[in-house]
Amino acid sequence: MTPFPHYQYTESFAKERDALDPLADFRSRFHFPKINGKDALYFCGNSLGLQPKTAAAYLEKELAAWANMGVDGYFHGEDPWYSVRKKSKPILAQILGALPEEVVAMNYLSVNLHLLMVSFYQPTPTRFKIIVEGGAFPSDQYMLETQIKFHGLDPKDVLVELLPRIGEYTLRTEDIVEEIRKQGSSLAMVNMAGIQYYTGQLFDIQAITQAAHEVGAVAGFDLAHAAGNAPLQLHDWEVDFATWCSYKYLNSGPGNVSGIFVHERYADRPDLPRFAGWWGHSEAERFKMEKGFQPMHGADGWQLACSNVLSLAVHQASLDLFQEAGMPAIREKSIQLTGYLEYLIEEISGDSGVLEIITPKNPAERGCQLSLLIHKGGKAVFDEWYGQGVVGDWRNPNVIRLAPAPLYTSFQDVYRFARVLEQSLKKFA
Repeated sequence: MTPFPHYQYTESFAKERDALDPLADFRSRFHFPKINGKDALYFCGNSLGLQPKTAAAYLEKELAAWANMGVDGYFHGEDPWYSVRKKSKPILAQILGALPEEVVAMNYLSVNLHLLMVSFYQPTPTRFKIIVEGGAFPSDQYMLETQIKFHGLDPKDVLVELLPRIGEYTLRTEDIVEEIRKQGSSLAMVNMAGIQYYTGQLFDIQAITQAAHEVGAVAGFDLAHAAGNAPLQLHDWEVDFATWCSYKYLNSGPGNVSGIFVHERYADRPDLPRFAGWWGHSEAERFKMEKGFQPMHGADGWQLACSNVLSLAVHQASLDLFQEAGMPAIREKSIQLTGYLEYLIEEISGDSGVLEIITPKNPAERGCQLSLLIHKGGKAVFDEWYGQGVVGDWRNPNVIRLAPAPLYTSFQDVYRFARVLEQSLKKFA
């Protein structure tokens, strides 16, 4: 995509950008919800991505296999269900920057994080602390709290919550690294988001992981807002473990299947504690139905039960679009599209005092989400935008999240939102 020297608040500029966009055709391959009879301006992929138009056909294919073959579908047909998880591995590996054996689609994010902490959080009397970003997503807070209590410890003694400096909204990498070094030999695990859900900050996963390893701790990440959104190289960064969901930027449907990453250095570690299930047991031995768990090689060894075939079908419909588009092109458009949204918000809002962008300005420190702190009008601003066809995301106490997901958002969408913003400022300024 040819860069422009300056953004412009004109419809002609937005149309010109769309005409030069190599990913423009992907927009027509998604269903858009309607508001007041018109396609919504959809900026909510950070909560739920849009449905690929191919999802129904992918799902229907598996329903037909079930109807026509019954149980024989596990071992016969084009994609036998027994090994259906393998189909998504190469694409997930590209998205996560991993080896295929380091990733597997399974379960749900919260379930997976619990399972991974069983293996990777092993506190001792002297090494038991956990570092997490302050204001982590509630589910992560609850998981950490209950995992700590499971070990008979008090969260107040274990959790080290990182907060921004006074007057700032996001964490500085040097402050995160300094705290890791400060905790030193008492630190068992760093467990942070890849992208902070509220502010949209993309953390320096590589630097955080390196610092954790230097003091003898493990590093794991919740990539719910990063997978399919930000560039990731989990293998090269030597991240210990990670999990994500598929229903946000991976556009795989509400509550759909999650996935895990476990670095290859743990690929053949039967000594690691884990909560096992038969789908994680050696495939060659599985149907002997014998005692004695033998974990499969790599991330597959953390599986529990049979793959959810219908969920994986819809997941695959989206993953195939990602493979076709390629993460480098998706990321390039994301940077330019989010930059355009940022430019228009700042250009139009000026010194009105209605809102403030709290997401980092540096594109390397964010994905496609911009979080707007609303200083005047509160949720009425969000409701006003929705009434004009804008689907964003309100987060208490006073933030609106907007995410121009590059696979289905156009520059003209961003321009149209700017027109809505301009009109609303007249009411709330």
